[in-house]
Amino acid sequence: MTDHADLLGFPADFRWGAATSAYQIEGAAADGGRKPSIWDTFARTPGKVAGGETGDIAVEHYKRFPEDVALMAELGLRAYRFSLSWARLQPDGRGPANPEGVAFYRRLLETLSEHGIEPVATLYHWDLPQALEDNGGWLNRDTAYAFAEYAALAHECLGDLVQTWVTVNEPWCAAFLGYSSGVHAPGKQDPPGALRAAHHLLLAHGLANQRIKAGPHPARVGLAPNFYPVDPLTDSVADAGAAHLIDLLQNRLFLEPVMKGYYADDIRKHVEQVCGTEHIRPGDEAIIGEPIEFVGVNYYSVYRVSAGTATGEPTSWPGAEDVEFHRYGTRTTHIGWDVAPDGLLRTLERIGDEYPDLPIYITENGAAYDDVAGEDGRVDDFDRVEFLRDHFAAVHEALQRGVDVRGYFLWSLLDNFEWAEGYRMRFGIVHVDYATQRRTRKASADYYAEVIRANGVRR
Repeated sequence: MTDHADLLGFPADFRWGAATSAYQIEGAAADGGRKPSIWDTFARTPGKVAGGETGDIAVEHYKRFPEDVALMAELGLRAYRFSLSWARLQPDGRGPANPEGVAFYRRLLETLSEHGIEPVATLYHWDLPQALEDNGGWLNRDTAYAFAEYAALAHECLGDLVQTWVTVNEPWCAAFLGYSSGVHAPGKQDPPGALRAAHHLLLAHGLANQRIKAGPHPARVGLAPNFYPVDPLTDSVADAGAAHLIDLLQNRLFLEPVMKGYYADDIRKHVEQVCGTEHIRPGDEAIIGEPIEFVGVNYYSVYRVSAGTATGEPTSWPGAEDVEFHRYGTRTTHIGWDVAPDGLLRTLERIGDEYPDLPIYITENGAAYDDVAGEDGRVDDFDRVEFLRDHFAAVHEALQRGVDVRGYFLWSLLDNFEWAEGYRMRFGIVHVDYATQRRTRKASADYYAEVIRANGVRR
């Protein structure tokens, strides 16, 4: 790692990349043997997604991936994190691989290889095949075993072209937004069930980890929770308790059992109070705790909380209905999230301190702004440039403090379908005109290319 007067330098082998997910960019929802996922069903349900929009077309990456990979190469990306569509690769969530789905992903991987871009494949970015949801989805323990079979199938079909695997992306979102607050697919409001879903997602990670490692190709396996520092609003005992509970549900629940092979006493106590622990069977925690080679950190913001009054409405933190959330600072993104690069530094230091032998990749970090394109499609998104610069500096500081950070995957390469927000929130460093599918580099893309070329951030 080099430091010059005007440059915060990064290690020579640091992986600068970008991230996407299948449902958000691929489109071609009914092409190539793909069948519906829970997001197809959810997005087509009136009132669930802003503007009634869906990912049916998205940004046509299924058809335009050669153009998109060429864009990655122009930016100088060293790595690309993408997700496999379970409903494209194994349309019913069980059974043999779909040959057309395999062929698509092999073409994508071969194109990445031709451009010298290392692939990182995510097995699950929330698009559960609808056939499995019809049998209970993540509320059904059997879905974890279906996921293990899918992981083995994906590794067998693609493992000669990809060696780094993320099992589950943001299990907090999949479990709690999907099954507690219901603001994401499948749209259930069952807080006790959501905690069972969280366990089944962790079990699915552990089983998939085992199956991939037993497969025919060398593999490195990790998972990618979304981590957020949680601060109490005041120094009162009640606010400290609120912060402890949200940290337990947001952060600790999705990494501690993976790293330690058991649920801590306070986690188990909370689960017992909300839904019981009968779903945690003997041997589950050992499976969840199978060694991983890295952890992905998806980081966007910081939470500030206080003890409040229970509303009775399902929330995204089961059993924490009386916790209130507050602004952290004065800077926010267009989506209303606090801009807090210090929180990224704190997150990286915490993981580094608690698990010093665990390599870390920042698997998502980015911001949505109200990007307005000129007649040429150009977007001067200087708010995003500032956001990135500050977060890159935080990563550099973590490295200086001895945290083992190996790479950074910016969210996102392209403007895309942003889940319940539809197409109105733009996270991309490449602008997409949704009417024409024209791609145009934003100022942030040019800035990121400069950072990659310099392998550092200018002060």
